[in-house]
Amino acid sequence: MLSSFLASRRQGLSPSTLQFYHCYLSHAIGVIGLDVKAEDIKRFIGSLHCSNGGRHAYFRALRAFYDWLYSARSSYGLNPQDNPILLVDAPKVERQILPSLTKEQVSYLIDYADNLRDKAIISLFADSGMRLSELTNIRPGNIDWENYTITIWGKGNKQRRAPFAARTAELLKKWISNNGTGTNIWHVNAAGIVSMLRRLEHQTGLKCNPHTFRRTFASNLHHASLDVEHIMRLGGWESLDMVLRYTRSVKFEDSLRLYRELEACQKG
Repeated sequence: MLSSFLASRRQGLSPSTLQFYHCYLSHAIGVIGLDVKAEDIKRFIGSLHCSNGGRHAYFRALRAFYDWLYSARSSYGLNPQDNPILLVDAPKVERQILPSLTKEQVSYLIDYADNLRDKAIISLFADSGMRLSELTNIRPGNIDWENYTITIWGKGNKQRRAPFAARTAELLKKWISNNGTGTNIWHVNAAGIVSMLRRLEHQTGLKCNPHTFRRTFASNLHHASLDVEHIMRLGGWESLDMVLRYTRSVKFEDSLRLYRELEACQKG
């Protein structure tokens, strides 16, 4: 049954998402089946010795499995109204303010990087908000130099275009012109890019990973007063929820600035 579910996911999902389902559902095998009740799932999630974030990850994996099992896509002929996951509440997750980088910090990282390829990668991450898999798989033909966009295959195996700015264009042209072509423009895989970013984080003390750059992309555009719907489309998000989460720190900083200005006026 688990194998059938994973096979149904293979089209349109990234390898990392498939790995997520395989990992969590393999550890939840005791609550996967036709005779499982909502109370069984609740008891299992409540017994986990992990953070609320971890419990929520198990819940998401089980919800995807049971939504598939009780849908028309499966061959089990079950009534969707009997789906036990419908009676299980999602574990509450702490809503932390996640870190992002300022424009000055991004510039510092670019200057600190000791080679052209790494400078171009950092600049493109910050400009485009690309996911790691999207940035890793860029080929020269994907780049539209006239409009400063790159055609990529995003989450859910959907094609989209991502923007970049003049500084990134200059770095990319220099790198590509001197380094030929390969499986991608970087001549390094995703693990190599992550390793480089971890090294930079260790050396500079600045958060330096694809998720931080994606938040930086959203936060800096929000700072520039771009509407969240435009940010959603430019970053390839399917809904506003994640964009709003990424820009929470910006909203607080704006509110704090107004609070300080009001405080100063009252003192004056």
